Amino acid sequence: MRKPEFVYVTYIETTPEKLWNALTNSEFTRRYWFNTEVKSDWKVGSPLALVMDGEVTDTGEILEAEPPRRLSYSFKHEVDDAMRNEGPMKVVFTLEPYDNLVRLTVTHEGFVEGSRLLGGISKGWPAILSGLKSLLETGKMLSIPPVALGIEGFE
Repeated sequence: MRKPEFVYVTYIETTPEKLWNALTNSEFTRRYWFNTEVKSDWKVGSPLALVMDGEVTDTGEILEAEPPRRLSYSFKHEVDDAMRNEGPMKVVFTLEPYDNLVRLTVTHEGFVEGSRLLGGISKGWPAILSGLKSLLETGKMLSIPPVALGIEGFE
């Protein structure tokens, strides 16, 4: 049986180079990724860390880096014990230019059957990528309420 995966496709009015920079520049990621810095030197085999408010939330290794067309890294959650035990997964970003647009496809795969992490990923990626799209196209940040992301403790 095939493992579950999450796939999200969006079209962004930008260039592949600007989108690549938005995905790999820590200062920029903080602006649309809920204050999360994506840290790496973006070379194949290098470590990756997602750092939110000074805490490493997820780690991985760069698997592919073909600017500005394709980026892939392994992904392992580090904060929640149950989700950490689900083991490493894979995230792939594919950037395809179409005139003044870029089709961005994000695939997050390798979830275990019954994954708790899949639920969070399914809410998180659309919010993150909507923020990215809005920021690149309008220069404005989205204000997505925590309840929309299913973050506990917010009503």
